[in-house]
Amino acid sequence: MKRIAVYCGSNSGNQEIFAKDAADLGAYLAENEIELVYGGSKVGLMGIVADAVLKNGGSVIGVMPVLLKNREIAHEQLTELIVVENMHQRKEKMMELADGFIALPGGPGTLEELFEAFTWGQIGLHQKPCGIFNSNGFYAHLSQHFDTMVHTGFMTKQSRKGMIIGTTPAEIIQYFENYQAPTIKTYS
Repeated sequence: MKRIAVYCGSNSGNQEIFAKDAADLGAYLAENEIELVYGGSKVGLMGIVADAVLKNGGSVIGVMPVLLKNREIAHEQLTELIVVENMHQRKEKMMELADGFIALPGGPGTLEELFEAFTWGQIGLHQKPCGIFNSNGFYAHLSQHFDTMVHTGFMTKQSRKGMIIGTTPAEIIQYFENYQAPTIKTYS
């Protein structure tokens, strides 16, 4: 793994563990010479994970649409900031740059980005792993729902293996390093 895209909240949430886990992920990436690709913001968990990578000597690429840059939330100490026209270009650029995708806690935007990356993998637009850092059980219900999707026939067991839900950065990155993409979804 050379680069990991991290999707997460532009807020920090109301539990200190979310910020701690974001910082731990950033430190882990830097210590393992994995470059961070993220949304480019200096606020919320986004800022925390980027700051942790930078503090630990790592490299950070931010990808931000001009609309958000103009709101003055762009992180100014990044290794590189790529400014794009819109959110669609942001997601596409992050997927292009990254070798895998991790979601920390966040809101609807975090889920939307993660699900797009996961779906694109299922249909064969990329063969990169997706992971969820289940900070303080934040994604426990989503994990159960993935199992329900398999049980009710809306997702195959093979496709389900495209998403790890882990509780440490090491667990997620180890899964990524051993990842074998599921068979591309087909219809009979």
